[in-house]
Amino acid sequence: MNPRLKLETPDGPVEVGVSGTDARLPLSELLAHRGHPLNTRCGGRGLCGGCEVGLRAGTLQRPDGTTVGPGPDDRLRSCQLRLTGKDDVTVTLPARSLLRHEPAIVAEFKINVPWAHDPLDPDARIGASVDVGTTTVALLLSDLKTGKVLSEASAFNAQIRFGEDVLTRIQMCSQGPAAVQQLQRAVAVETIQPLLAEACQEAGVALGDVGVMTVAANTTMQHLLAGVDPSPLGVHPFRAVFLDHRVYAPKELGLDFGGAQAKVHLLPGPAAYVGADLAAGLVATGMLYDEGPVLLVDVGTNGEIIAKVGDRLVGCATAAGPAFEGAGLSSGTRGVKGAIERIRLEAAPFHAELGIIGGAAKPIGICGSAYVDFLWEGRRTGIVQANGRFSEDFIASAGSRVQADEYGRKLQLCAHGTSGPVWVSEVDIARLLQAKAAIAAGINTLLGLLGVAAADVKTLYLAGGFGMHLSLDHAIGCGLLPGFTPAQIHVVGNTSLGGAFLALNDRNLLAEMSGACARLESIELNLQPGFEDAYIDQLMLP
Repeated sequence: MNPRLKLETPDGPVEVGVSGTDARLPLSELLAHRGHPLNTRCGGRGLCGGCEVGLRAGTLQRPDGTTVGPGPDDRLRSCQLRLTGKDDVTVTLPARSLLRHEPAIVAEFKINVPWAHDPLDPDARIGASVDVGTTTVALLLSDLKTGKVLSEASAFNAQIRFGEDVLTRIQMCSQGPAAVQQLQRAVAVETIQPLLAEACQEAGVALGDVGVMTVAANTTMQHLLAGVDPSPLGVHPFRAVFLDHRVYAPKELGLDFGGAQAKVHLLPGPAAYVGADLAAGLVATGMLYDEGPVLLVDVGTNGEIIAKVGDRLVGCATAAGPAFEGAGLSSGTRGVKGAIERIRLEAAPFHAELGIIGGAAKPIGICGSAYVDFLWEGRRTGIVQANGRFSEDFIASAGSRVQADEYGRKLQLCAHGTSGPVWVSEVDIARLLQAKAAIAAGINTLLGLLGVAAADVKTLYLAGGFGMHLSLDHAIGCGLLPGFTPAQIHVVGNTSLGGAFLALNDRNLLAEMSGACARLESIELNLQPGFEDAYIDQLMLP
């Protein structure tokens, strides 16, 4: 008789069937097969803590053969555990670990340029524009005769179950063509196709009426959607297989819409790590037509920056990592309903005022905008020192709010989250400072290369969903956007989607994007003199 696997979920107890072959699967994979996918952000390598569970009864086995018994800890990494096949097991699934929350995806954008009504496909009646992000995908459906947006849809990129960042997915592709096909299917069949169907249903049009689609994405996502192995992007000299504008029939990508003449246009990108999403943003923001100095900054999983001074366009990517997506942090989560998105602190006596997305009574964790708040508020109140450690004076007054475990000290922000207390640890702060330093040093290095100071920049266009929820004062105060003022910063939303929409409706702007890609100088930051020193300097809080 097979052992039983009982789950304690936020919605109540569930029992799942277990067959003899299941014991050989990582617990995270078994749960995904049974309809309970977890945040395996690092591709199941045991690095991120996104798939943590608790064990209440029975035993689980580690890869080295040792076993784990029941305990109060909800921080067992399920991707590194298997069933022993000997006894019944009861596992707790914390809300923060579940890959089911409704994403807070930004489909809004600001278009700062005039555009003509000259559709990319003059014979098509309905068109779709898509932003394929590493984490999320957003889609707009448009009436090409009027330029009117008919509907929108968005969701997590189904690829995230294979890894949170592009490098993890690139490494997966080195396993062979089957891995590339898996990732292509995840983004095309499992993500874009359902979103297109949803948008068509909402607009009251048939899939067969959609004649054309434009896609803006980073270079890795473009390769994976096209079914092209992106492995060369993962090794020096980091060459893309293609950067140019490409056109496919939908069925070549695994998509199903339109008739025999339907086309999918992958927009052009300038470089391996400065992709079509940024090229789209160059046009949508209008900075391509601005003498400058102007900056476009997308603080996402891959921090991408473009600067323009006169006719010169320079771009770079900086390895910010997914910390601002909550990955690898003790109570980190994406910006979903139930996440803490705002934090205000008082030190004596300690008090944390929390703003939660959707107004839930109990938070599931902390998202990126709140972590930026914490860095600023912690420094402002003296709770956190310049090096990211909690101050001794605060520790002395905080009582049981500050505790220590094997990873160091941690501060309890909320005693009653959906999965227990919500913490910020000194290890979390160190990881946030590394992400913050990568963005800040990238901006400063790029500006230095052009002989421009932050104060000289006319406009900093802050793109992406993260920027929409950010406190600009706190982002400047903690050093994420060093030396700027709020008046210089324009929050422009999802300019990747905006650029895809423009290319769909005005074919001339697609030509403008291609021209900009040819002109842009791509800079490798690690080869720039002074970047390493700038990065080390930015590891401190101002």
